[in-house]
Amino acid sequence: MATHNFPCTFFRTGTLIILGIWLHLVALSVPAGAQVGFPHSFADLAERVRPSVVNISSTTTVKVPGNPFRHYFGDRDGGNFDEFFKHFFGDTPDREMKQQSLGSGVIVSRDGYILTNNHVVEGTGEIKVKLSDGRELKARVIGRDPKTDLALIKVTSGFENLPVLTLGDSEKMRVGDWVLAVGNPFGLELTVTQGIISATGRVIGSGPYDNFLQTDAPINPGNSGGPLVNLRGEVVGINTAIVSGGQGIGFAIPSDLAKSVMTQLREKGKVTRGWIGVSIQSVTPEIAKAFGMKDTRGALVGDVIPEGPAARAGIKRGDIILAFDGRPVKSSNDLPRVVAETAVGKQVEVTILRDKKEIRTPVKVAELTDARAATGEAPAEGYGMKLSNLDDQLRERFGLTENAGVVVTDVASGSVADDAGIEAGDVIKEVNRVPVRNLAQYQEQIRKGTSGEPVLLLVQRGKETFYVSLQAP
Repeated sequence: MATHNFPCTFFRTGTLIILGIWLHLVALSVPAGAQVGFPHSFADLAERVRPSVVNISSTTTVKVPGNPFRHYFGDRDGGNFDEFFKHFFGDTPDREMKQQSLGSGVIVSRDGYILTNNHVVEGTGEIKVKLSDGRELKARVIGRDPKTDLALIKVTSGFENLPVLTLGDSEKMRVGDWVLAVGNPFGLELTVTQGIISATGRVIGSGPYDNFLQTDAPINPGNSGGPLVNLRGEVVGINTAIVSGGQGIGFAIPSDLAKSVMTQLREKGKVTRGWIGVSIQSVTPEIAKAFGMKDTRGALVGDVIPEGPAARAGIKRGDIILAFDGRPVKSSNDLPRVVAETAVGKQVEVTILRDKKEIRTPVKVAELTDARAATGEAPAEGYGMKLSNLDDQLRERFGLTENAGVVVTDVASGSVADDAGIEAGDVIKEVNRVPVRNLAQYQEQIRKGTSGEPVLLLVQRGKETFYVSLQAP
């Protein structure tokens, strides 16, 4: 006798119908601008993007000491070891050696402008650009910006109608969006890797304007300066930082910042930034409670530079800056960036919290000069220590006698610096064996270090000096 399974068949059919309706509703709920689904292949996108990515090789001449041990001893022994070395080996003069570095870049205009990282072309002599079709062309530096690790170079001759990529809107990128990283890792030309945006607004302690896109698309040495592109083939970031040993973690400079810097480098050969003359620090939960705040948003003013724009506007120590020119200040990391991006001479409205009341005051933005950049205080993010230029007030506070240096004013509990034994009142004398006398020099040497590698500090505490190695945060 035949058996009929009508209820089971009906159940399966009904389930499929319901599932189909649900998938249709989900599709309708996805924002129109979002990147949807897993692409079957990235081949078409890679084929469209690769011709606009170049291999940059630069050559610089460096002096190599005749005494091979000078690198280790420096001048701290008063030159005694040099004399000892000469006694046995004679006078060995320094010699010159050519050093070559490799990186990537992205063509941003048909007339030969190429965007790359500052560290790819910094201090170089001859620069050569290799196109995807194998041609090698000479290029020159138009402008560099060490603070954001961006540089603009231009091919000098032998080209026409170069293939370009458009800089997209990095602000629209969301965690989970697909991206491709293109470059020349380890000299392997035009390598394409894929991944997603893992995080936005990352602060990694490389400088005052940190705002990186984090991606798990593999980025390796040689990728620096290459583009991070979305599924529309737009550049949303410039690959720059690699975490040593951290597979699946790479960082890119957002295209919105790159556009602003590139425009200024092309027009003026340098970048002009805004300045208001305040030293700031993070609003911790303890500070928020003391100020009667329900959250930790904003930037706490720790000091105001006399006669600076903020001082003239009536901003005081202890004020908490909540908004700047209509843009919310969510943390102390936001303020240096938004101020720097503001046009010099522009009058903006600043919202501050004082005595539990919000106050709005106009501030006229001035220009950030090197002298002004060297004043003030560095935030505690990164290695977890707050730094300041040595002045009379800090000498008295910590009982110091040094004439110049970078003093540690605070160390976050459980931070990298805390684990390494650094204490408030310590004076940093060297970074990676290079003497530093102020915050600007300290930050410059930190930027020059290899991303993800430990930083070697020479620290003075009282009459003792000792070395401390800080692991990358």
